[in-house]
Amino acid sequence: MILKDIWLDVKAVKQRDPAARNELEVLLLYQGVHALIWHRFAHWFYQHKMFFIARLISQTARFFTLIEIHPGAVMGHGILIDHGCGVVIGETAVVGDNCTIYQGVTLGGVGLNKGKRHPTLGNNVTVGAGAKILGSFEVGDNCTIAANAVLLKPLENNVTAVGIPARPVKIDGVPIPKKESKMVTMEHYCMMEERVKELEEKLHKLENLLSEKGNENLKEEEKSRE
Repeated sequence: MILKDIWLDVKAVKQRDPAARNELEVLLLYQGVHALIWHRFAHWFYQHKMFFIARLISQTARFFTLIEIHPGAVMGHGILIDHGCGVVIGETAVVGDNCTIYQGVTLGGVGLNKGKRHPTLGNNVTVGAGAKILGSFEVGDNCTIAANAVLLKPLENNVTAVGIPARPVKIDGVPIPKKESKMVTMEHYCMMEERVKELEEKLHKLENLLSEKGNENLKEEEKSRE
């Protein structure tokens, strides 16, 4: 089973990386494949509760490949980790089949609680260089997270997300109309404008009260002097 998974990873690189010339080159020279090979053995030990050996293998792999995959992470078939330097995948992360992960990607957790705390990627997900996906939520199939995006919320299938924090900009390859975001902005502007008017009216009333009280105090002082 492990050998089959390794071969599927090699085939994925050959099919999706234009620089790959043949399977032997991929197997011998691609550190993304090496990291996955080490991980698949480490994960086997992890599943059999031999945690020290599993962690030792993963840390050795990290030293040689600069890719850190916790032995508890669940990795699907046909995964391409391209370049790979700086990739970090946490203990409870799940990566679906045929995903593509570029350098500097983090599939991380938030908080210190135990249990499921890392993201779950569906099948055919592409995560751009430097992107961060943080928290326990699901990213749907065929999604694309742009380079350097920071995704903190779940995504449905076939969504492209960009930005910090990341927001959907395409669904099924079709751009989301900007009018929707403009309408939301206009609503917020109108609400702020109404609030400013209310505050101005309250301020005006307070000024009148203060001036009236000031006049009363002056009259009382004049009477006391008389």
